[in-house]
Formats: sequence, structure tokens, C-alpha cells
Amino acid sequence: MSNLEGAPVEASDVRGRVAELHAIREQVRRGPSERATQAQKAKGKLTARERIDLLLDEGSFSEVEPLRRHRASGFGLESKKPYTDGVITGWGTVHGRTVFVYAHDFRIFGGALGEAHATKIHKIMDMAIAAGAPLVSLNDGAGARIQEGVSALAGYGGIFQRNTKASGVIPQISVMLGPCAGGAAYSPALTDFVFMVRETSQMFITGPDVVRAVTGEEISQNGLGGADVHAETSGVAHFAYDDEETCLEEVRYLLSLLPQNNRENPPRVVSEDPADRLGEALLDLVPADGNRPYDMRKVIEEIVDEGEYLEVHERWATNIICALSRLDGQVVGIVANQPQSLAGVLDIEASEKAARFIQMCDAFNIPIITLLDVPGFLPGVDQEHGGIIRHGAKLLYAYCNATVPRISVILRKAYGGAYIVMDSQSIGADLTYAWPTNEIAVMGAEGAANVIFRKQIAEADDPEAMRARMVKEYKAELMHPYYAAERGLVDDVIDPVETRSVLIKALAMLATKHADLPSRKHGNPPQ
Repeated sequence: MSNLEGAPVEASDVRGRVAELHAIREQVRRGPSERATQAQKAKGKLTARERIDLLLDEGSFSEVEPLRRHRASGFGLESKKPYTDGVITGWGTVHGRTVFVYAHDFRIFGGALGEAHATKIHKIMDMAIAAGAPLVSLNDGAGARIQEGVSALAGYGGIFQRNTKASGVIPQISVMLGPCAGGAAYSPALTDFVFMVRETSQMFITGPDVVRAVTGEEISQNGLGGADVHAETSGVAHFAYDDEETCLEEVRYLLSLLPQNNRENPPRVVSEDPADRLGEALLDLVPADGNRPYDMRKVIEEIVDEGEYLEVHERWATNIICALSRLDGQVVGIVANQPQSLAGVLDIEASEKAARFIQMCDAFNIPIITLLDVPGFLPGVDQEHGGIIRHGAKLLYAYCNATVPRISVILRKAYGGAYIVMDSQSIGADLTYAWPTNEIAVMGAEGAANVIFRKQIAEADDPEAMRARMVKEYKAELMHPYYAAERGLVDDVIDPVETRSVLIKALAMLATKHADLPSRKHGNPPQ
């Protein structure tokens, strides 16, 4: 009834026209050719439609503009006009809730973006914003379609503009399932979350050939911009997985923790984990000695519903943990120092990681739980010259600007500026609790004693004995577990085993919290 590259064949009646339609739809579904499909499979990659089927609930996908073709000519394009123009767009459901999606089809022009291709993406993005539903992009494209020149580049501009317009309005998730080079990489960078698959996905602004030509450095595509690089070193990727199936299943899980838009709360579920469950294990997990490390992840597992959480940026800036979880069925964002990595200090990367996570939680009405065990900011020339002042200020700004319920729990150390920055009561935490092992102070007792009692220590017959005496005196006077509570800087000192139930009761009270920011176009956060 029709051919892929030419015009539909004439049909004489309604039944003929319907048959023609179904023939065209079948061509669209199959894609350009079996050879192109096999080439995609040979790279260890799924087709665009297979990916959409894994992402969305079975049978829920509704495609938009499947018959779209480009109108470009020259360089052989006029003889190659496949349906979809290399991108599949539409909507479906994930766990019964509407989600919009676009997926590059690498089998058609290598998934390269042309004018018609870009227009389809613009349309589905506009639909997602208007409908107030999440947008997931399945990226597998070779960049701009060179044959279409500047028209293709302008298409990227329209995507970036819409990414920015949708920021903080609907969740935006970028799933990298193939190459993403040049300006195309900026769209994922503008979204809320970036997923990558090892070996088959790469992101970089300039590829290995350009790097070699300019700097003489030899490096592979994965070495330059692979999943592990961006998950561990650059922080560009929030999640990295070994295969597409696992990756897309985790995207579905993440969507289950997010609201449809900024006007809704995240979906609440019925939890089978008792709200009043006591965490006896916490008494043994966290050593009283502030110099002994422990794994904060185990603390989180003991507190949250059924020990389940989704860690964001798990392998980047490991001295701080950012995770989404549930307490009594309610989604919460958890920010926690990790004493097992760099003693849990704050540095440039940890500050950036936590600040972005807090902004995301605040944008999408997710309460923030902060677990403190922080000895301060990381000292060093590299940190100071790298701008720890402005990067640390990002974390401070994010907390101060957040209007969602904010609850902090001080487990052990909370020293100096890091204590203030990590959602202290003085910067607007709604409730602040502390364990009886807490040490809240300007600095550690040893450092404080060396500063305050420098003269006495120097003049003593036994300086070490004098230093030990002064350290003990400082701890007794200014660092005992109830010092901050006595001054109203901590709302209560709690039994660690009751942490879960205390947090759940506090969240229930704060459920109707309403806080207005000053009227302004937008703030000017530190960069």
C-alpha cells in the first residue's frame, strides 16, 4: 500500500485506506531496516522502541507524530525521508502515572538531530510542561545533523530553553544509552538526574580526536566520558549501571519517589514497617569515640522504611550521602555526612553534591532529613584556591532557601562552620535533635584548648599534662551533650533507638508547613 521512502500508494475505498494506514504503521514500528536493527544489537544496545517498552507500563505508550519526515534537501537527504525522523516521542504511564518520553533512534541518521527531529522534541517537552508530568529522554544520538547546518543547531537551542523552563516545575530525567557529544551534552546537564550505562554510553564536549589534536593526549571514548568517569570523577552522572534493563528499571523506581510536578507531593504508600519501631542496632553502629569511623549508610538503613533507599551520586563526593527514601510511607530526602570517607568533612564536591540535591528536594516538595557527624571543612591550599568559600556557600544557600520541612539530627561531631551550614537551627531548620553522643562546638576540644590555653600550656612544667587537663576542662564546660539543648539550639536530646519514631512524628506535624520567600524574580546563588 505504501513504500518507506516514497508517497503512499493510491487506495480506492475506506477499507483500502485503513489497510494502507496499518501498513505504514507497521513500517514505522519496524524501523528503517533489519540490517540497521542488527547493527544496533551488535553494539550491545536495544532499539528505541524496546527501551520505551521497558520504561513504560505495558501497553500504555501513545506515540506523537510517528509519521513525521524531514523536509531538508541536499547532500542526499531528499532521497532519505524515513518516518519519525530518528526520534520517537509520546507519553505513557509508569506505575500508573503519566510520563512523557522521547527516544533517539540511532538506526535513523545515527539519531542525529535535524529540524523536524528537534520540532518533535520541542512539542513533547511543551506537552509535558503543560500537562505537569515528568519527562524522560532516552539519549542515543550522534549530535547535530551536519547536512541540515545551522537549522539543526537552532533545534538544540529550543531544547535547552525548554529544559530551563521546566526546571523545578516537572521532574526531568536523562538516560544516556549511547553517545552524546558536543552541545547535545548540555541538555542532560540541565535536567534533574542523569543515568548512564557502562561501555555503551559516553558524554563529552570534545571527543578523543579533538583532544588528541589540541593537547596530544591519547584517550578512549569511555576514558574521556564514559559512565564510570562521570559517576566517580566529574559528577555529571547521578547513576551508572551495567546494562540497559537494570538502568531503565531504576528510572522507574526513581519516578515512584517523585511527584508529577512542583504543585503536588510525592506519592505516599502504606508502609508495613511500624512507625514506632525501635532501632536498637543504632546503639552499636555509632561509636561514642568521635575519632572512630562507621558507615552512615547502616544508620540510614536502620531508620528508614524497610531499610530501602536510593542513593544519588553514590560514587562521587563519597564523604556525603544524598538519598531518597521513605519514612512511614512518606518520601524524604536524606543528607548525611559519611565518617567512613574523609571522616565526613565537607569539601568542594560534597558541598556541590548536597546543594543540588537539596534544591531538587525543595523544588518537588520532598522534606529534608539531615544527619550530622561533621568535623568541619577540609583544610588545604587546593580547597581554598579551588573556591571552597563559594562552593560551601552553595550548600548554605540551598538550605537557607528551602521551604520544605527540614529536620536535623546531630549524631556525634558538629564543629564550626560545617555545623552551621548543615541545616542548623540558626539557618532555619524546623526541628533539631541530638543524640547523647553529640559534640557541638566551634572546633574540636584539642584544637580549642591549643588556642585558648596556649600560654598556660607553654608555661607549664608538663605541657602535655596541662594540655590534657585543658582539653578535659573545655569538654566539660562547652562540649557536654546538653550544652546546646540548654541554650535552645537543639530542640531535644533523644535516645538513638527512638530516632525513627521521632522523625515520623515530626514529619506528621510539619505536613502542613507553609513558608513564603520574599517577593523577587529569583535569587542570585553563589557560583
